[in-house]
Amino acid sequence: LSICGKLCYAIGGAPNQVAGSAAAFFLQIYLLDIAHITPFHASLVLFIGKASGAVTDPVAGFFISKSRWTKIGRLMPWMLACTPFTVVSYFFMWYLPPFVSGRVAWYLTFYCLFQALTTVSRLQVMMFSAVTCFLQTVEESISHPQCTFVLSSLGMTMEVLGTLIGAALQGQIVASAHISHHCTVNPPVNTTDAWHDTPSFPDPSGPLSHQVIYMIAAGVIGGVYLLGIVILFLGVKEKDDPYALNSDRAIPFCKGLGLTMKHGPYVKLTVSFLLISTAVQLEQSNFVLFCTHAADLRNHFQYLVVTILVSCTSLPYF
Repeated sequence: LSICGKLCYAIGGAPNQVAGSAAAFFLQIYLLDIAHITPFHASLVLFIGKASGAVTDPVAGFFISKSRWTKIGRLMPWMLACTPFTVVSYFFMWYLPPFVSGRVAWYLTFYCLFQALTTVSRLQVMMFSAVTCFLQTVEESISHPQCTFVLSSLGMTMEVLGTLIGAALQGQIVASAHISHHCTVNPPVNTTDAWHDTPSFPDPSGPLSHQVIYMIAAGVIGGVYLLGIVILFLGVKEKDDPYALNSDRAIPFCKGLGLTMKHGPYVKLTVSFLLISTAVQLEQSNFVLFCTHAADLRNHFQYLVVTILVSCTSLPYF
């Protein structure tokens, strides 16, 4: 593989991390401060959205594995078809609808769609890691194992950088929505009842209303998303391995899922990954909220987020 192909492959892994990082750090505070839905409903949106992504993973993998080879590969058609819908669903995740009573259903719908589409179009570990298997034949992977290692390392590095870029872009753009006078329209007392009964709208006193600021950030990250997928499509070519084993015996979906869940090491790995990712996501969701409302650091939270992520990216990945 050429250096250009390796770099394009690595860049293709960044967009999902850019969007995922922005949502992980800022979606909860957006739902609470800008959309003004209750904390219970905000938690419900985040939980059901993540759960829907987990359910979509095996289903998407089953259908993708049944896909036929095309002129542009087996995985590329899925990515190209789903990316526009992924960008649209991401944009509407940050859109403030004009109605109040159905906002929870609005954000729940588009967050679940975003989680499902990112799975189908590559873009979680399952799909993007699978692309590695289609860049080289089995013979090439055996004769040049260092190439596969470099591909995985570059992909991991770009995903980490994507996490940093997503949080930095989102934080710098939406910081003005939380710096000053962002709560002046809220009633000063009995805020819990007010959240349930009389949701208030963002204060449009500034040159740009808070909802518009979030939509601008969503548009910028959506553009990054499209750019990354275009680079991946233009720079990466899948290869059909003629020596790959083809089984004539098809395994039904439910039976295959049952066999997978009976494999002890896989179950242990999945459970450990679930616990670790849950802890990380809880930290991401609550950190900005804590800095803004508990620590009174709303003027600096975007820099704190970037500082934490930079310290993570300083770790070696090669």
